[in-house]
Amino acid sequence: MSEQSKWTVGSAIGLGLLLLALSANFNARLDDQSAQIAGLRTEIADLRADVTGQIAGLRTEIADLRAEMTGQIADLRADVRRLDDRLRAVEIAFGKVDQRLLTLERVLIPAPAAGAPDE
Repeated sequence: MSEQSKWTVGSAIGLGLLLLALSANFNARLDDQSAQIAGLRTEIADLRADVTGQIAGLRTEIADLRAEMTGQIADLRADVRRLDDRLRAVEIAFGKVDQRLLTLERVLIPAPAAGAPDE
C-alpha cells in the first residue's frame, strides 16, 4: 500500500471518527434540548393548573359576593318599602288633620256677611 493510500485511509477513518464524535455531541445536545422542552411543558402545565385553580376560587368568591349582595339588596328594598308605607301613613294622617282643620274653620269662623267689605 502506497503512502498516499495510507494517508487517504487514515484521513477517511479520522474523518469518520470526527463525524461520529460530532454526531454524538449533536445527539447529546438534542437530548438536552428535549429535556428542557419537557421541563417547560411541565412548568406550563403547573402554571395552567394554578391559574385554573385561582380562577375557580375567584368564581366562587364572586358567587358568594353576589349571593350576599342579593340578600343585602333585598333587605334594602324591604326597608324602602317599609319607609314608603310609613310615609304614606303619615300623608294620610296629615290629610285627616287638614280635613279636620278645614271643618273646624267652617264651624268656628263665620262666613263673611253678604256685601261686607273684605279685609
